[in-house]
Amino acid sequence: MSYQAYLDTIKAKTGKTPEDFRVLAAKKGLTQYGEIMVWLKADYGLGRGHANVIAQSIVHADEPKIKPDDRIARQFAGSREKWRKPYDALLAKLNKFGTDVTVASTDTYISLLRGGKKFGIVQITAERMDIGIKLKGVKPTDRFEAAGKWNAMVTHRVRITLPKEIDKEVIVWLKQAHAAAS
Repeated sequence: MSYQAYLDTIKAKTGKTPEDFRVLAAKKGLTQYGEIMVWLKADYGLGRGHANVIAQSIVHADEPKIKPDDRIARQFAGSREKWRKPYDALLAKLNKFGTDVTVASTDTYISLLRGGKKFGIVQITAERMDIGIKLKGVKPTDRFEAAGKWNAMVTHRVRITLPKEIDKEVIVWLKQAHAAAS
């Protein structure tokens, strides 16, 4: 789910925008992430993901906004720089799936989206590129392991330690996930 989709769902459910919640939290004197999460869940019935979006927007309201391209560039800073070219090559292949492929970065990973629906993620470390794939009902394999606690937003994880491991098999899995995200 894209950030905007979260906001749209929250607005539909509560009738409130992030700014509305910021004002209400300030009136209640809520400034800490944990207390804001409890409040949003209890008073507005928001689930963890939706409450997190609002809590983060409140806690980080005064921080400078980061441009999407800069946020992605941060994923490849320092010892992770060697993964930028393999990521760009992967993205070029994903863009061949259709014009509906977009990306959005958090501080820890890059979401792969189809029309705003997540079909995968990419997480960069100094040692590897982990690709998470959302394919419900598909059995894990040795290579396409169950994502488990690594990231609950996807069902499978592929650990890439060499760029050549981003092969046809990985692309096929991502294409299936893209198709399932319709």
